[in-house]
Amino acid sequence: MAQVTAESLSFDTAADEYDAYHGGLERGQKAAEDLAPHLLPGTVLDIGLGTGLVDVALRELGHPVIGVELAPEMASRAHKRLGGRVALGDAQSLPFASASLPNVVMVHVLHVLDDMDQALAEVSRVLAPGGRLVTVHGVPIAEPDELVEAEEPLAVLKPQVPDTPERLAEAAAKAGLRVLEEAAVNPYEIDLSPHQYADSIEGRVWSYLKNVGDEDWQRLVVPVAAALRALPDPDRERHQVWRVPLTVLVKD
Repeated sequence: MAQVTAESLSFDTAADEYDAYHGGLERGQKAAEDLAPHLLPGTVLDIGLGTGLVDVALRELGHPVIGVELAPEMASRAHKRLGGRVALGDAQSLPFASASLPNVVMVHVLHVLDDMDQALAEVSRVLAPGGRLVTVHGVPIAEPDELVEAEEPLAVLKPQVPDTPERLAEAAAKAGLRVLEEAAVNPYEIDLSPHQYADSIEGRVWSYLKNVGDEDWQRLVVPVAAALRALPDPDRERHQVWRVPLTVLVKD
């Protein structure tokens, strides 16, 4: 049974802004194009599908998609896009039969899970022999620009990323999953103004900010938001390029 947790509710709070700050359907299309060449014929389970941006594009590319999402409001929005092929559920206790699926995808999900090892064990359980997990790794890295420079003081608040390619390979092996390929997704681009970025930070849209206490908020977050708003022409959108690795794993 799905559990509504503080983490899931934090993503519900961000649901209104999620599509805009995550590149919208255009980014979903690019992510689907990165995933599609690595998928086998048959159903694709997207774990942590958010509002379904990637899944709409996968479906347009001819892949039958089902999805699981922990945050109720996110799942509701995905349901509007995908219909009854979305379930409210937990990555660590998937509502699917063992050895029943040829493909699982996880896009920017593993790094926010409380227990990556358990999630990978569940993926291994539901994958059929020879089935694949295609995962796009944690937090994308933006090429240097003035927004990135202004936000740098917040780096101390960001947890160590658990799903680096090396850590993922080690954890996956314990779950019976073998690395088939390591690659990089095509860079994706987003236009974001300093005011928009400051709004997203103050609204705790980014997962690393959801539990920041008042003292650290005043000491670190407030000055960064102010620095962003103080940049020249803060309503003008800046063009950003983001890069992130991709790993394909197979269940032998």
